[in-house]
Amino acid sequence: MEAAAGEGGPEALSCFSYNQDCTSLAIGTKTGYRLFSLSSVEQLDQVHESNEIPDVYIVERLFSSSLVVVVSHMKPRQMNVYHFKKGTEICNYSYSTNILSIRLNRQRLIVCLEESIYIHNIKDMKLLKTILDTPLNIKGLCALSINHSNSYLAYPGSTTAGEIALYDGNNLKDVCFIPAHDSPLAALAFNSTGSKLASASEKGTVIRVFSIPEGEKLYEFRRGMKRYVNISSLVFSMDSQFLCASSNTETVHIFKLEHLTDSRPEEPPSWSGYMGKMFMAATNYLPSQVSGMMSQDRAFATVRLNFSGQRNICVLSTIQKLPRLLVTTSDGHLYLYNLDPQDGGECVLIKTHRLLGLEKTEENKENDLQPPVPQTYAATVARQSSGPSPSMMPGYSEDGGALRGEIIPEHEFATGPVCLDDENEFPPINLCRGSQTSKGKRS
Repeated sequence: MEAAAGEGGPEALSCFSYNQDCTSLAIGTKTGYRLFSLSSVEQLDQVHESNEIPDVYIVERLFSSSLVVVVSHMKPRQMNVYHFKKGTEICNYSYSTNILSIRLNRQRLIVCLEESIYIHNIKDMKLLKTILDTPLNIKGLCALSINHSNSYLAYPGSTTAGEIALYDGNNLKDVCFIPAHDSPLAALAFNSTGSKLASASEKGTVIRVFSIPEGEKLYEFRRGMKRYVNISSLVFSMDSQFLCASSNTETVHIFKLEHLTDSRPEEPPSWSGYMGKMFMAATNYLPSQVSGMMSQDRAFATVRLNFSGQRNICVLSTIQKLPRLLVTTSDGHLYLYNLDPQDGGECVLIKTHRLLGLEKTEENKENDLQPPVPQTYAATVARQSSGPSPSMMPGYSEDGGALRGEIIPEHEFATGPVCLDDENEFPPINLCRGSQTSKGKRS
């Protein structure tokens, strides 16, 4: 749920992304990055702003915690992990080539390079696995299940066809390869539980949904046949009932994941009903490619944007107890629409927010008045600890197991979500450092 934006003015967005549960928006600019809360329609609260790192092109927040990951064009091979409420750098890692994308859940941190993928344990940032020699992935396309109990990872398995490689991020092993499309992949997205995976190819005409981990096709939606488009955003609603796709055109499509044939009442005998049954029976004797096109479900709801050709990402979220569609654009605007979950149709624009030039809320200004803490990584690790170590939590040894080469049993981390706003549950700050090169385990 992130995008890198194109060139623009001095405050144009260089990147923008939603967090895993769609409650926060992060944007990167020429001067730094900003975080916003998405809890209200009428008011957009800026919860944090940082100008310490310029030219940010990746910024990812872990749910609503204080952990944020940032990558800058100044050092495109370096990943920086911050606790933004404390104003401290947790760690930084350098890689052999430029970082193209980063994905997070409460168990894993994924770093995607052009021809390799690095899997870190987010609790102590220890490198667990390096997937080497992946097919050339110049866009850094990958998806990570936000459900930390499975942590499935999906990435392109081919450069010439739309094959999906599915990987188990918890048990660190391959699962399967899914032949999803004829053309190379353009978009991937898991649902909130990691039980479904949506994909689109570079043609952008068909969106398919597969069961995970089996890889069986469940749904096939046709976005359109008139022209090829670049799918820029593909996302499920948190309840997995809807799937939203935006592109470089002016239309956003929302599909409903339901089997219409299971819910239709028995039709009374009629000529049209008889012909309809004959038509459906005929599709069983046609090639699968043709019959599939005939049984496609059209979009349940749509949005007509007042622009086209502009980079954007969308998300389906519940704000103030109602379903909303949010669209963020590279020119620095956030559009909010109402979605009718019963009848669908054209979504209604209810609010537009400017993302640039906003001031921080009073609550967060008060937080800034607290005594300063060390800002640099060197100052952080050099600080003498007085009191309980931040690593002393269930499932941690004093050094998190990293210094002695131990692997902490996974079940100790999967008992429940970790609240990273609680300083006593934050990853150890003195272990996260290093340079990641091509050394690692081959999958």
